[in-house]
Amino acid sequence: MERNHTMMQFFEWHVENDGKHWQRLKERAPKLRAAGITSVWIPPASKGQSDEDTGYGIYDVYDLGEFDQKGTVRTKYGTKDELIEAIQVAHENDIAVYADVVMNHKAAADELETIKVVEVHPEDRSQEISEEFEIDAWTKFTFPGRNGKYSDFIWTHEFFNGTDFDAREEKTGVFKISGKNKDWNDQVDDEFGNYDYLMFANIDYNHPEVRQEMIDWGNWFKDTINCQGFRLDAIKHINYEFVNEFAKSMIGDNPEGFYMVGEFWKSDLDDCRQFLDSVDYTIDLFDVPLHYKFHEASQQGQEFDLTTLFADTLVESHPTNAVTFVDNHDSQPGESLESWIDDWFKQHAYASVLLRKDGYPCVFYGDYYGVQGPHPVEGKKEMINALLYARYHKAYGEQEDYLDDPHCVGWVRRGVEEFPNSGCAVLLSNADMCEKRMFVGESRAGEHWFDYTNHQEEPVVIDEEGFGVFPVPGGGVSVFAPRDEQ
Repeated sequence: MERNHTMMQFFEWHVENDGKHWQRLKERAPKLRAAGITSVWIPPASKGQSDEDTGYGIYDVYDLGEFDQKGTVRTKYGTKDELIEAIQVAHENDIAVYADVVMNHKAAADELETIKVVEVHPEDRSQEISEEFEIDAWTKFTFPGRNGKYSDFIWTHEFFNGTDFDAREEKTGVFKISGKNKDWNDQVDDEFGNYDYLMFANIDYNHPEVRQEMIDWGNWFKDTINCQGFRLDAIKHINYEFVNEFAKSMIGDNPEGFYMVGEFWKSDLDDCRQFLDSVDYTIDLFDVPLHYKFHEASQQGQEFDLTTLFADTLVESHPTNAVTFVDNHDSQPGESLESWIDDWFKQHAYASVLLRKDGYPCVFYGDYYGVQGPHPVEGKKEMINALLYARYHKAYGEQEDYLDDPHCVGWVRRGVEEFPNSGCAVLLSNADMCEKRMFVGESRAGEHWFDYTNHQEEPVVIDEEGFGVFPVPGGGVSVFAPRDEQ
């Protein structure tokens, strides 16, 4: 039986622009592995608009910090050689690496083109609000600094279907590019009428040459950096048929050898289900519905019914396809999808993703090391490490839920023989101090179980029937388990 696996998102939006982030991964890998982290999701490695770009304003997918382009050789995170070296060190510490892949758009083109467009309504991209007209658009990418190395593909307006800036009139808008077979892709989210267009020059996955070029790049990228998986950015804006095609190409004949998870930012569970159906379950999804449950619970306090915490979430309905998380770089304060979990509920949320049997949990760098920038937040490494320890050593075996009180819920993991002293009892409160009698197994009679969150000093003694009466402080969390030396 394998130990539990845990992912870390190894960046937040305001990581320092010092070109040393790959070095940070290299230096921290041993401690992360010791804490129980078995994989890391790294930020976009390709060249963006400048050395300050987080990687989502992507310019050249083949430039991993190797060429002098956009005023810099390195990316925000470092050079190509530093990236490859950091991944190698992660592997030496038995940590898998998942690379962030940005395929929806391209930014900071090298040349203008005069093209024909139709302006569409920004709130309904299916509604045209102009006749066809000409604009000067930044849609030609020649990558002069790379000079054809790795790929001689030149991107022109033929390979995009939308842009957002008319340089001739210095006007912003959502401009749909005209031409033969030019339209928004149909297999995308239907928000705003059609949510194919997100930003910059929007890649047209109806074009067969585009599909082939991006699949060729994906194979080159994973082989070049030797990663074990991809995190796909913004997939509700990308042709679902291509997402499926791309995933199958990356996974190849070895579904156990390459991991794929997508950012499908929808809070409605039915939308997530429909997307998974459309891509034949080739990839997992981040459990956005669960994230919003955590946010709602943290905002409502004792008005929130804890018995519903996992209802209508991906981990409840599709446990083998759910990557559970608390917060990320988009939900952190001041960012585009801000929905930050309040501090008082962070431990509740992390206990809920790390100590239950279902889902592949992801710890956020900003929660662990802290958030920088205009809305700084202190890291919670000590609190998370305690839960990581419990996950790695204790949270195994059959799970029994005690979701029976709107203000006090719990669950038990019974443990397994392969890991001595495994098993745990978890309680969450959003109101007053409470206690719950829970069954941990007759074989545990007489054992002393201690609170690994250090909220309770006294151990709980398991009675002869296998029950313990476990307390939790008001508005707090307790995680009881046997001591390792017991």
